[in-house]
Amino acid sequence: MAESIRSLAALKRRIASLESVPAARGRARVATGHGAVDAALGGGLPTGRVHELFGDVEEEGAVAGLALGLTQLLAKGVAPLLWLRTEAGQRAGGRLYGPGLAAMGLDPARLLVGVMKDEAMLLRASVDALRCPGLGALVIELRGRAPLMDLTASRRLALAAEESGVTALLLRIGGDPVPSAAETRWRVAAAPSLPLPGNAPGMSAFSLHLLRRRSGPDGMTWRLAWNSARGDFGEECDERHEHGQGSGGRAEEAALSGAVVPLPAGRPAADRAA
Repeated sequence: MAESIRSLAALKRRIASLESVPAARGRARVATGHGAVDAALGGGLPTGRVHELFGDVEEEGAVAGLALGLTQLLAKGVAPLLWLRTEAGQRAGGRLYGPGLAAMGLDPARLLVGVMKDEAMLLRASVDALRCPGLGALVIELRGRAPLMDLTASRRLALAAEESGVTALLLRIGGDPVPSAAETRWRVAAAPSLPLPGNAPGMSAFSLHLLRRRSGPDGMTWRLAWNSARGDFGEECDERHEHGQGSGGRAEEAALSGAVVPLPAGRPAADRAA
């Protein structure tokens, strides 16, 4: 990673230095590469909005992996990315791992990580970050109930995102949906991946369920696979994984091969994941 920032003042200075970076925008939506998802969303994920990604604690790797893929699409491989989390969140989940990011196709030097003291500081930093049009995307990591993340807080985030055009992905690890101003709300889990030729490990795969959107139908479930070489979530050839029912379908193929962000060895979180 380019650097890790642990104070709000330092983060504000670093964000201010990005103001001269041209924003990589130009479209109101960004296509995921998955035809069914993009069609359901009217062409892709709306930009300049807040999107919530929910996942159980055991699915946090899948939630993080999906977010990393989406941020690359949003930033178009040019603009810097910012990931904000609390100190408690970093202790629980472990540090983001550079080689693991590279395996997802992301240059670790483009990712700035802000580690805030607590949830209140995290939310203040998130609003400040969303006011910087030089960012390609913002990831906000919250764990558990996150009581400060109420409707008022989500409205502040949504207004800042709309004004700057920066898209925020709000990761809700182990949290339950509450009223919010998010544009879309998703439930994320790891999905079985198809082995590549020679029985090589398959692409990182995700089960994605649309819980809610501000306009249009919801309730659909898709299987997405991240193609790091191509840089999108384009469909795989095997149609056995494409379904329109809930996420409780059978998974007969190989176990998930990589819908997680690898953690460095020797850390408590890495030991738990082993």
